[in-house]
Amino acid sequence: MKKTILVVDDESSIRDALSKVLHAEGYEVVSAENGQEAIEEFGEKKIDLLLLDLGLPVKDGWRTLEWLAQVNPLLPVIVITGRFEQRELAEQAGADALMEKPLNVLRLLQTIRELINEPMERRSKRAKNRASGFRYVSCDHELFREMLKARFTTPSPCSETKTR
Repeated sequence: MKKTILVVDDESSIRDALSKVLHAEGYEVVSAENGQEAIEEFGEKKIDLLLLDLGLPVKDGWRTLEWLAQVNPLLPVIVITGRFEQRELAEQAGADALMEKPLNVLRLLQTIRELINEPMERRSKRAKNRASGFRYVSCDHELFREMLKARFTTPSPCSETKTR
């Protein structure tokens, strides 16, 4: 049976890209664009893992995580964010992993596999002491610089041709 991942991000391009990657890996994907939609989807479907952005409209990621952690403390949660220095907050809030944007897709897929395939006994122990198995993947700064270069090109004030 396919595992279901709930992807919560207010940017449709990120939801769409993650959905395509996850579908290609054989996962069922449910999407939500804000925390309130995530809670509603969680109530309607069996969710095996949550990918959660923090900067969400209606109900932000922290409040959404707090609610979901109370309802299902064994639910594996990966926080995905463009905000820096969120590691300690994510650990304290009960997330299992924090990945900074832009995401390293290979590391994301590896982390998803590890969390979804984790034996229930170990997941239960980890849920009691969340910080013990916390995973952190910082932003790939080189990839980020390359993305910025590709997106924002500034014309040079000096001509490249020499004049005599």
